[in-house]
Amino acid sequence: MEKVVNMSHWRSKLVLWMIMVIQLSLFLSVFSTEIHARKLLKDNHINTNDVRLHISDRQVIIDNGLVEVTIENPSGYLIGIKYKEMENVLERRNHNSNRGYWDIVWDDDAYDKLETKHVEVITQTNDIVELSFTKTWNSKNHGKTLPLNIQKRYIVRRGISGVYMYGIFERQEDFPEAHMYQIRIAFKLKEDKFRFMAISDTIQRVMPQSEDRVKGHSKPLDFKEAVLLTNPSNPKLKGEVDDKYQYSTENKDNKLNGWISDHDAVGFWIMTPSNEFRTGGPHKQDLTSHVGPTALSMFVSTHYTGTEIDTFYKEGEAWKKVFGPVLIYLNSASSKDDDHRKILWNDAKRQLSEEIESWPYNFTRSEDFPHSQQRGQVNGQLLVQDRYMDKQLMQAKSAFVGLAPPGEVDSWQKEGKGYQFWTQTDKIGRFNIKNVRPGVYNLYAWVHGFIGSYKLDLNITIQPGNKIELGTLIYDPPRNGPTLWEIGIPDRTAAEFFIPEPYPQYVNSITNDGADKFRQYGLWDRFSNIYRDSDLVYTVGASNYSKDWFFAHVPRKTGDDRYRPTTWQIKYNLQDVNNRGTYTLQMAIAAASFAEVEVRFNDPNSDRPHFTTRRIGYDNAVPRHGIHGLYRLYSIEVPGYRFRKGNNTIYLTQTRSDNPFEAVMYDYIRLEGPNSLND
Repeated sequence: MEKVVNMSHWRSKLVLWMIMVIQLSLFLSVFSTEIHARKLLKDNHINTNDVRLHISDRQVIIDNGLVEVTIENPSGYLIGIKYKEMENVLERRNHNSNRGYWDIVWDDDAYDKLETKHVEVITQTNDIVELSFTKTWNSKNHGKTLPLNIQKRYIVRRGISGVYMYGIFERQEDFPEAHMYQIRIAFKLKEDKFRFMAISDTIQRVMPQSEDRVKGHSKPLDFKEAVLLTNPSNPKLKGEVDDKYQYSTENKDNKLNGWISDHDAVGFWIMTPSNEFRTGGPHKQDLTSHVGPTALSMFVSTHYTGTEIDTFYKEGEAWKKVFGPVLIYLNSASSKDDDHRKILWNDAKRQLSEEIESWPYNFTRSEDFPHSQQRGQVNGQLLVQDRYMDKQLMQAKSAFVGLAPPGEVDSWQKEGKGYQFWTQTDKIGRFNIKNVRPGVYNLYAWVHGFIGSYKLDLNITIQPGNKIELGTLIYDPPRNGPTLWEIGIPDRTAAEFFIPEPYPQYVNSITNDGADKFRQYGLWDRFSNIYRDSDLVYTVGASNYSKDWFFAHVPRKTGDDRYRPTTWQIKYNLQDVNNRGTYTLQMAIAAASFAEVEVRFNDPNSDRPHFTTRRIGYDNAVPRHGIHGLYRLYSIEVPGYRFRKGNNTIYLTQTRSDNPFEAVMYDYIRLEGPNSLND
C-alpha cells in the first residue's frame, strides 16, 4: 500500500513538473518574440551618429547614420533617401523633379513645382541640420511664374530615421491676383519595391502597378481616374477597379499613410501630427496614397468642395502661411518575419504618437512657426438647448469645436487661407483647444444629433502664452416646432442611408468593409437598377431609412449616356392640421454637385415648386466615392393650408440630369409642426 502511495505521489510531481516546463517554454517563446519584435524596430533608433552636412554645386546631402537625404541644389527637389540596404527609396528612373517635390496648381490649371534658386543653412549642429531652399518672385515674370515667395525647409535630426519638411509661402501686397487651387508634397517611390499600401488599420492592400492602368492592361471607366484591371501584372487583382479617390480620408483621420517594400521589409510613411495648416476643417476629404507608388501630403485642394473653397488671392492682399512640418519616416523589420507588415504599421503609429505629443515642434528655426510657449489656448463648455427634445440643457457630447478665421456660420468648411484648430468635447461638453497660433479667430462648433452649426459672435484674439476661459456656451439648434417625423441622423453625412452592393464586375476588395462600402465604384448606377419601374417612395412609419432611402439622389439612367431627373416621395399621415399655423421642413444636405432640389407639397404637377435650392454644389462627392461634401441646411417654412388631414406627400425633385454625377446626398430631413411652446 505504501508503495502505491509513493508511485502516485511521484506521478503527481512528474505531471506538475511537466506543466511547469511547458508554461516556462511558452513564456520564453512569447518573451523572445516580443524581444525580437522590439529589436527589429529598435535598430531604427539606436544609431546616435552626429548629423552631417555636405554641400556641393549640384546637391546637398544630410546624413545622420540612419538616413541619407539628398536634395538637388539649388532647385530643392528631394532626389534621394538612402535607408538600410536601399540606395534610394525614391524612383531613380524618374527625373529629379519627379521624385519628392512640392507643387501648386494655380491660375487656369498652371502647374508649378516650386523650383528654387538658393540654399541657406539655417541650423547646423551635431544634433540637427535645417536647410532652406528659397525663391523670391520678380515682377518681370508676371504671368509666367506663380507670384509667390517660396521657402522649402528640410530638417534631419539625430536618432530619427526620416526627414521633416515644411514650406513657408508668402505673397506681398503688390503681387498680382492669383488662384492657388492645390498645394501639396508628392513622393514617387521605387515601383519595383513598394507594392503594399497602408492608409488605416482597415485600408491596407497590395496595389496594382502604374503599368496596369494603361491600355491593354485595363479598361477605362466613366472618368479618367477609374479603370477596370483586365490584365494586371498581379493576376489576383484582375477584375478589380482602381481609382485613387477610393483611398481619400477626412483631414482629422489623415495623419498617417504610406507604403511597404515586402522584399526589404521597409516602410515609407508620411506623418502629419497637426491639421492646423490644412484647409476646410476636420471633415475636409482629400487624397492620400495611390498607384504609382505615390504618397501625398495634401495641404490645399478643391477635392470634395469644388471652387467654393476660398483659394483666390487678390492684388493688395498680403498673405503668409506655414505648411507643415510633416515627417517622412522610414522603418524596417526582418523580411523573414511573416508579420513584418503589422510590425511596420504599428511602429509607424507609435512614431506618429510621439510626433503628436511633441507638437508644436520646438526644434524648428523660423519665426513664422511659433513654439508651444508662443501659443495660446481656449477652454469652455458647450451645452445644447432644444426644448422640444428636453426641457433641461443637454451636454454637447463629442461635439466638434474649433477656432478658424472670422466669418459666417460654417464658413470654416470653405476657408482656404488661414489656420484652424479643432478638438472634440468630452461627455459633458467641455473643450480645450491647445497650441493655437497668435491671431484673431471665431469659435465654431457642430453637435452630432442636432442640425445646424454654432458660432460665437465674438472675435477671439490669441496672444502668446494666454489662456482664455469662455465659460458655458449655449447652442440653440434650428427648431420652430415639435418633430412630426424625421429621416436619418444629423451627422453631416449620408452614411446611415442605404448603400447598395456594387456591381460584381466593379469591385475593389479593400472597400468591402461595411463602413467603407460607399467607396465602391459605380454605386450611382445601382439606383436605376434597384428602382427599375419608379423612383423612390419612402413611407414614414413603415420604411426604414437604412434600407429604403438611397444614399444619393441621382438621375435615372435611361440609356447610354442618357439620364433624366428623379422625384422622390415622402408619404406620411397627419392626425390633425393647423391650417393657420406654420410648419417647417428642415432639410440638411450632406453633399451637392451641380444639383437642384425642388420641393412640392401634395401637388407633384405644380409648375412652380414651393421651394427650390436653385443650383448648388461643386463637390463631386458621388464619383469621388465620398459620403459627404459641404454641409448645407434649408429651413423651409410651409403654411398649414398646404397640408391635409390624413395622407400627405412631399415630392423632392432633383432636376439636373446632364450626367450621372449631378446629385445630392441628404444628411437629415425633419418635418416640424407649428410652435407649441410658450416663451
